[in-house]
Amino acid sequence: MESTPVPGSVSAPVSPVDWDLAASTAGRLCAAGPRFTRHQAEREAAGLRHAAEVSVDHVHRITRLEAARDLRDSEVLVVDRPTWTRANVQAFSTLLSPAFEYVQQSRPEEYARATNGFGTTATALEAGAVLAFLSSKVLGQYEPFCALPGPDGSPAGPEGGRLLLVAPNIAQVRMELNVDPEDFRLWVCLHEQTHRVQFAAAPWLRDHLQSHLIELVSGMFDKADTLPERLSARLRALVQGPEADPASVEQGRGSAELGTEGHPASMGLVELFQDPEDKQRLARINATMSLLEGHANVVMDAIDSSVVPTVKTIRQRFDHRTSTRSSLDRWIRRLMGMDAKMQQYRDGQRFVKRAVRDLGMDGFNVVWEAPEHLPSEQEIQHPEQWVARIRGLG
Repeated sequence: MESTPVPGSVSAPVSPVDWDLAASTAGRLCAAGPRFTRHQAEREAAGLRHAAEVSVDHVHRITRLEAARDLRDSEVLVVDRPTWTRANVQAFSTLLSPAFEYVQQSRPEEYARATNGFGTTATALEAGAVLAFLSSKVLGQYEPFCALPGPDGSPAGPEGGRLLLVAPNIAQVRMELNVDPEDFRLWVCLHEQTHRVQFAAAPWLRDHLQSHLIELVSGMFDKADTLPERLSARLRALVQGPEADPASVEQGRGSAELGTEGHPASMGLVELFQDPEDKQRLARINATMSLLEGHANVVMDAIDSSVVPTVKTIRQRFDHRTSTRSSLDRWIRRLMGMDAKMQQYRDGQRFVKRAVRDLGMDGFNVVWEAPEHLPSEQEIQHPEQWVARIRGLG
């Protein structure tokens, strides 16, 4: 496996999160992956690198995005679980630093309270625990918010990103599903490489998302005093689950595992901080993330047996595995808002399918041309509205 270069210290002196503690906590709590001999590990890594390379041509053919023709804006890394956690701590630090700097300058009193006392330690421990849990779940991740490392391991500049493929997780899921190794690796890489292409096709997207995050983080700093009460309410909702309210389960949109839109059990921890303005800010971010995830899923599902011979078997067994998680796993996923992530996949995929059907792939691709072409959350739910707006631009 490759080791992602991470600076010796990723902490900012005024950060409300002790990033070094978060990294060390995640490393200690990280579960061990499947055991491989050195030869087996090298074979798994080589197979993933090959699948990542091959998949780009398929993404180019399906998306018709020229950015996929020669991807040089970022790099592909095959990593283990501890390296994935360290890379994400670095990415979070890079992503949140501008937001924290903005809040420090615009709301110094609130920021000073947030960076004093036990808060920075508690937040770091929570972040480390979350990353440790996710380190055994994530198959791959495109990280646009972290600059490519320079020769000394420090970030080389503000541009670029990296695609992380978590080899032990991909191997473990593939063995659990008992599917063809080469087919499964390619299937996974198709989704992840599509994310890489999206940011290459829309170079403005990185700063666009970060600016919205700055707004969201700024709005959170005046609501910390009521956090205990909202946390208790959140935990009660999770214990009860959506099944406690039959009226909340809409056909095709909710289950005891996934929760339902609008029900507290479907909300992540970020919901604890939200007032109406926060909800609007998060809605803009959520709409964009739904687009990105849905588009990647559409590309993945556009692959037929001529490219991935066992694709139907993989999809069937993968979906079945998702539906048979343990009660503890489902509870943790609800706590962390991973159910909302799954809703993003479904909503975004439905949006992209309708948009491509009505406009064709080339017509849909105008979404990558400018921020104003991005769909709103309302348009994600009603893609015909976005289609009509884009047609009006012509």
